[in-house]
Amino acid sequence: MMTLKKNLKIFIIAGEVSGDVLGAKIMREMPRVEFVGVGGKNMTDAGLNSLFPMSDLAVMGIVEVLAHAKTLKARIAQTIESILVEKPDIVLTIDSPGFAKSVVAGVRKRRLLHKTKFYHVVAPQVWAWGARRAKKYAKIFDRLYAFFDFEAPYFTKYGLDTVVVGHPIADGLEQYRPTGDNEKLIALVPGSRMSEVKRLLPIFQKTAEMLVRCGYKGYKFVIPVVETTDKYIRANIAKWKVKPELINASERYNAYINSYIAIVASGTVSAELAIMHIPTIVVYKMNPVTMVLARMVLRVKWVSLINILMNKTVFPELLGKNANPCAIVDSVQQLTLPSIRRDMLLDLKNADGKWKHDNQSAVRLIAENILSV
Repeated sequence: MMTLKKNLKIFIIAGEVSGDVLGAKIMREMPRVEFVGVGGKNMTDAGLNSLFPMSDLAVMGIVEVLAHAKTLKARIAQTIESILVEKPDIVLTIDSPGFAKSVVAGVRKRRLLHKTKFYHVVAPQVWAWGARRAKKYAKIFDRLYAFFDFEAPYFTKYGLDTVVVGHPIADGLEQYRPTGDNEKLIALVPGSRMSEVKRLLPIFQKTAEMLVRCGYKGYKFVIPVVETTDKYIRANIAKWKVKPELINASERYNAYINSYIAIVASGTVSAELAIMHIPTIVVYKMNPVTMVLARMVLRVKWVSLINILMNKTVFPELLGKNANPCAIVDSVQQLTLPSIRRDMLLDLKNADGKWKHDNQSAVRLIAENILSV
């Protein structure tokens, strides 16, 4: 372990579950560092006393953000003031680019912390939403930790120090892979944000019931739940005719390796399942206005990382109007065909080399780089 030249204080910020998981891993790689900031259950378990509940920030979509604008504005102001009081050596923001950018820009505007460095983990997807946006990040951040080589040039072009570390979820996931072909379990993952869960859970309910009617009577269903949506999901499935098993998100990998197919919200989980070689269907439904606006500016064909990395449709994507029970059941039936499953699993295997950087742990690379300053 690297010896610190002084007591290092890091103000760490995560705004959603995937960032909270990553933040906790980074914290555990730096046990001698003093951490303050904002996080969820995982970072709390790692020793963080969060400034406020992370769930206040778990909002996605233009319309959804506007509906929570007052709360978000208050949390941005509160976070800025806390950073100014704490005077950390480093402000480390993880994903949640909108919140992170607002906070860092607000702190810099006050011009009171001349020695504080501002680092960001997870490169914003400027390659999907507009490359010129990279310039805005280069103006306010001192360093960026990107997951893939193709992301770096978008930011180094504007002088932002960009370190490629590979995708953190690949660390250790190789051990969670099916040893055989499972045929009786389907994983349903409606996401971690309340807004997406409310939209997808009714669709998943009808999908499960339709699958049983279509002959999948021996199948069981499992839903991993996170702290932000646990109570809502439990209350909702009490009304389901086909009752899924609920498990804690920390147990999800064991459920995934026993799953024949996973039906999931677009997000980090689809990358996890790609690395684990689990046949998956990606589903997403947003506010109609948000969806229309997104389609106007989106510059990529796919939303799933595995499809983007392979430049082809590996995981079928059912978005917007296509995110409906009939379409999902049709995709499930397609994935029961041996040739379709074989081709998908071959693509997932061929993608194995794309997830890690020099076959090293991304979290360790981030921690070592921070401590080397």
